Amino acid sequence: MKTAGMMIAALLVLAACGGDRNARNYSGSNARVATASGPIYSACMRSGRKAANRTLCGCVQGVANRELNMSDQRLAVSFYGDPHKAQVVRQSDNSRNEAFWTRYKSYAARAERTCRGL
Repeated sequence: MKTAGMMIAALLVLAACGGDRNARNYSGSNARVATASGPIYSACMRSGRKAANRTLCGCVQGVANRELNMSDQRLAVSFYGDPHKAQVVRQSDNSRNEAFWTRYKSYAARAERTCRGL
């Protein structure tokens, strides 16, 4: 149950995320975050969520750039088009998927802490 809650929280973070290629710093609740463009930023801006804006999306992409490699970011973005895929990856016994999910949970928690209120 706790893992399902973390997955939902992570997907919500992704749904309101992104960045700007011009490196600007924003003060989140816990840290200064350099924003950047990337796949998560693009998905965030296209998500249609009310909370999605350049500042928030940039913050979440900035965290992603520190926490996830590009392959991880592409996999995370794929969850937008196929939310069931996130469940499949999370429940997989494949060691690569298990390692990804550990990194992804860490990223989602940090993004939520860092970007809250933007």
